[in-house]
Amino acid sequence: MITEIVPTDPTRPDPGAIARAADLLRAGRLVAFPTETVYGLGADALDPAAVRGIFEAKGRPGTNPVIVHVADPRQAGAVAAAWPEAAARLADRFWPGPLTLVVPRGPAVPDEVTAGGPTVAVRCPAHQVARELIRAAGRPVAAPSANRSTELSPTRAEHVLKSLGGRIDLILDGGPCPGGIESTVVDVTGPAVRLLRPGPVTVPMVEWVVGRVEVGPAAGGVARSPGQMAKHYSPRTPVVLAYSQEEADRLLDQFLNSGLLPLSLNFRGPALCGGVPESLKLGLDSSPEKAAADLYAWLHAFDDGKADRIVVEMPPDTPEWAAVRDRLTRSAAS
Repeated sequence: MITEIVPTDPTRPDPGAIARAADLLRAGRLVAFPTETVYGLGADALDPAAVRGIFEAKGRPGTNPVIVHVADPRQAGAVAAAWPEAAARLADRFWPGPLTLVVPRGPAVPDEVTAGGPTVAVRCPAHQVARELIRAAGRPVAAPSANRSTELSPTRAEHVLKSLGGRIDLILDGGPCPGGIESTVVDVTGPAVRLLRPGPVTVPMVEWVVGRVEVGPAAGGVARSPGQMAKHYSPRTPVVLAYSQEEADRLLDQFLNSGLLPLSLNFRGPALCGGVPESLKLGLDSSPEKAAADLYAWLHAFDDGKADRIVVEMPPDTPEWAAVRDRLTRSAAS
């Protein structure tokens, strides 16, 4: 299979490009497209065979559910059996945007989407290309990140091609994803609102709308959200975490003395421009939002075979940095 790449303006999508991609989705094929978080790998969410194609292309285990993307809150009715009050309040505040809501699953949703569970994860993306594509397809679109399972999520079309080239039909190239990190996932089906995956919408932001939020999946049962596996979001080059500047410097020296080439990443300063710098250290922006937007792009750049290790100095343990810390912890898992 040859993967077609179709460029389009991210704010004024080309109607021809959108129509081409929508035709493929309606035919049960796979299309990668940009969102405000990362690139998604889309299929018709109500077509079991099409959704199985996502799992085959990614090498994704069937126990890992996928998020369903809708063009607007009304379309969520096609996949949700009920819409709890907390879902309505959160959607009103954060949709369209990087918040996924886990709600009771509707009868039209195939087991492939939900890992056979009773709930479905739904999101209304803010990216113009994504919403135009879903509208043109005329159906909800199942879309995990457009990469091989457990690997780095893609924030640019070239990242998708590197990981899934020859496995999918088309990539809508809308340029870099502005958010750079996956959506927050919140489960509203239980007695308490529960955060399943941290993301751009932080716990304090959610609590401001619905009150107290519990953090972490409930014990037992099938997974209700993606992003729960211990190893995830991983470059091929091993990631080693450091919890202070001194520890990061010590690890750099240790690897250099062992004959290995390490590269170091921290969150204390503005990112350098261009390719991977000749020096061993790169400082991303100290703003959580700006650092998240650049994180995966720099890990992709580091993961070009030139380095033997990526040493990451962890950012502060605060709600604003929770999503970045989560992704880094999973990227370093063995």
